[in-house]
Amino acid sequence: MMRMLNLIKIAYRSLNRNKFRSFLTMLGIIIGVASVIAMLAIGQGSKKNIQDSVESLGSNTIILIPGAISQGGVHLEAGSSNSLKRQDADAIMARCQLVQYVSPVVYKGAQVVAGSQNWRTVVYGVLNDYFNIRNLAIIDGISFSTMDERAAAKVCVIGQTVRTKLFGVYENPLGQVIRINTIPFKIIGVLDKKGQNSFGQDQDDVIIAPFSTVQKRMLSTTNVNNIMASAISQELIVDATDEITRLIRERHKLAPFEEDDFIVRSQQDIANIFGAVSKVLTILLASIASISLLVGGIGIMNIMLVSVTERTREIGIRLAVGAKSRDILFQFMIESVFMSFMGGLLGISVGILVSVLVAKVGGWPVDVTLFSVVLSFGFSSFVGLFFGWYPARKASKLNPIEALRYE
Repeated sequence: MMRMLNLIKIAYRSLNRNKFRSFLTMLGIIIGVASVIAMLAIGQGSKKNIQDSVESLGSNTIILIPGAISQGGVHLEAGSSNSLKRQDADAIMARCQLVQYVSPVVYKGAQVVAGSQNWRTVVYGVLNDYFNIRNLAIIDGISFSTMDERAAAKVCVIGQTVRTKLFGVYENPLGQVIRINTIPFKIIGVLDKKGQNSFGQDQDDVIIAPFSTVQKRMLSTTNVNNIMASAISQELIVDATDEITRLIRERHKLAPFEEDDFIVRSQQDIANIFGAVSKVLTILLASIASISLLVGGIGIMNIMLVSVTERTREIGIRLAVGAKSRDILFQFMIESVFMSFMGGLLGISVGILVSVLVAKVGGWPVDVTLFSVVLSFGFSSFVGLFFGWYPARKASKLNPIEALRYE
């Protein structure tokens, strides 16, 4: 134990004699560790942001989109066909036991006028279940009723962005009449704020009205843009999706060999897709940052080799007065590990600081995890051991007589 403490003291004095050189050697490790932590924090933050955005779609959400039209063998984009109807949504509600809420959805961009103010937004036509599917809360007023939907009543619920643009922050919009593409609508409710999702879409820039009102009075169509449903629980999303798929295929009279004329996407599918993309990007960023750690390790090896050459005579004297080869080996290994250890600690501090600055200045989502800190520090320590081994072994194998002759 005393021998090890003496070796640590000797290693510390050796590094302390060349403070600036030791710091420059550690700089590669500092930059490497800081880069890994910052890149993983950005990657994890983006992943969390995507998950939050997917969850903002609603609880256990399943979305049905009309299929693509095929013209002359050329398939257009998904949603270009008119394969889904209001009756499909009614059938899902009546016959799918694993589905809790269902709403057909139609939407249209519209110019909205309130007094002297106007704003361009999107008007959604939905059933009342839509609020439960999307977890939309009304903080002022009420939602439209089933009677409003059946009567195609000209009432609506507005988002916070629409409220601010048309009425400002302080004016109460409840009971006021707005004109949507010249059609008067009475505001009966105001939605709670949801903010932007990770795709940059403002979820508060919306007007929600009864399905029949938008479909008949604004669109004059029998088609729907999509159908949104909610499974009873998250564990039953896959089973509910299969149940819906079988029902719609039956309703559309599709033969077993025919492709679906609709597309089903669940909240879980969307989360898996974007989660996989985020994971790949995180690994890519961390791999690029790890290169800095390898460069830092090479820097440690280089400096340690120079140190062995500079201190050849010192090594010879120590060997001549009774030091063993393993003492020399441990001394240089301690110096190498000490530099990587201190570089790792400083790198962790810099990495966390950079992550905080990125979040504050750049507005990017970041999430510094314990895993990224432990991984970076562990890797930096391994780099010190790995790249310090060869110079330390070279020093321990020096011939004492040749070392004493070295000038």
